[in-house]
Amino acid sequence: MVSVVTELPGSGPPGDDGHAQLSLGTAAARNLTTTTKSVPQMQEITSRWLLRMLPWVQVCGGAYRVNRRLAYTVGDGRVTFTSAGSQVRVIPHELCDFPSLREFDDEPVLSALADRFEQRDVAAGDAVVEQGHVADEVVLVVHGKLRKLGRGEYGDEVVLDVLAGGDYLGDQVLAGTQNSWEFTLRAVTPCTVLALSRRSLQELVDQSEPLRDHLARVRAQPERYADSYRESAIELASGHTGEPDLPATFVDYELAPREYELSVAQTVLRVHTRVADLYNEPMDQVEQQLRLTVEALRERQEDELVNNPDFGLLHNADLRQRIHTRTGPATPDDLDDLLCAVWKDPAFFLAHPRTIGAFGRECTRRGVYPQSVDVAGHQVPAWRGIPMFPCSKIPVSKTNSSSILLMRTGEAAQGVVGLHQTGIPDEYQPSLSVRFMGVNEKGIISYLVSAYYSAAVLVPDALGVLENVEIGRED
Repeated sequence: MVSVVTELPGSGPPGDDGHAQLSLGTAAARNLTTTTKSVPQMQEITSRWLLRMLPWVQVCGGAYRVNRRLAYTVGDGRVTFTSAGSQVRVIPHELCDFPSLREFDDEPVLSALADRFEQRDVAAGDAVVEQGHVADEVVLVVHGKLRKLGRGEYGDEVVLDVLAGGDYLGDQVLAGTQNSWEFTLRAVTPCTVLALSRRSLQELVDQSEPLRDHLARVRAQPERYADSYRESAIELASGHTGEPDLPATFVDYELAPREYELSVAQTVLRVHTRVADLYNEPMDQVEQQLRLTVEALRERQEDELVNNPDFGLLHNADLRQRIHTRTGPATPDDLDDLLCAVWKDPAFFLAHPRTIGAFGRECTRRGVYPQSVDVAGHQVPAWRGIPMFPCSKIPVSKTNSSSILLMRTGEAAQGVVGLHQTGIPDEYQPSLSVRFMGVNEKGIISYLVSAYYSAAVLVPDALGVLENVEIGRED
């Protein structure tokens, strides 16, 4: 005899809320459904504005030569130092960055000269040199920030420049010129400087015949360049009347122009044949593995274009194109100074997102509200109508400082260009190839994924960098 038990309504197994379950639960129902899935996501992917905005030049043969008009180097670099505890010493060979010591390579004399510099600590607000006083010392800035102050047209004080670590002044002392300081150098922050007095220099000159002869030749030779760009002169005549003899001229070129070779970022992508054969619905496993690998390569490419020591933009900016903030954070005044450095048709700023945020706070503090511009359907913050793109590849130091880049782009504008080569074998994207490498004895498929790229600055004033921008200061 079979007995049938009929459950009364409300007498089933309890649900999550403690009450009897009246219908099929979602956990069980999911066993009969097809789940809708997203493609694999990756947080590393960024907007990569630098790759999108740079004009790319086709490089056949893997190298790009930048030919320039001949220019003369006159020592406009920055000096570097060594330290032992609190004592600082200039590296002797770095003194050759002074125009008057260019091509002087007597190491013992340079070392003796470096030893004669005296270290001096300067408090914020104190003057290192005073306008109108006799220029009787060479000054090297070791650390800190100083303002170069002069007198304006109506006698008011104006800021001529901002100096920071590595800058120097006083080459006229080395050249033997007797004159007065035309400006006042005042410390904005606590500073450390090295100073060499004219008397101490003269003592060494009297003792060293090579140094004495070298400085005599420097004083006797005329300037070797004709314009503010220090390029070889092109003789021209203008405003004349009658039939004077016209100057003859030619344009001289650099004898050893720089060549940029394409760099490469590579990896070997491995996918097991079992995965590639069996697990391809609804998404192709090899395709998704390759997509994310290519994204990572493109992120590395942008990082290299910014930070690579050989061709990265941060390292290839001319030293005369590197400027300092007036106080610490990036202000509208600082970005205007940067625009003055790259004034010929600037294309865009590039900055870390935190730097852009810090600049926005400074604008708000001053009651300035910059307008955004539309770039390919995106609203991008801008200054003076020049878009400011975020780039997380620009480093932020441990002291919360970073840099802002401004560039002119394109070959026609003698700007910054990206370099690549399209049409390479097994090309998957422009200048990026995916090459099948075979299947090993473990049943693993291998693909060689390679991206080729570089960047070039065609003329120095195409790229400017605002350095040591503080992004964490609270006032």
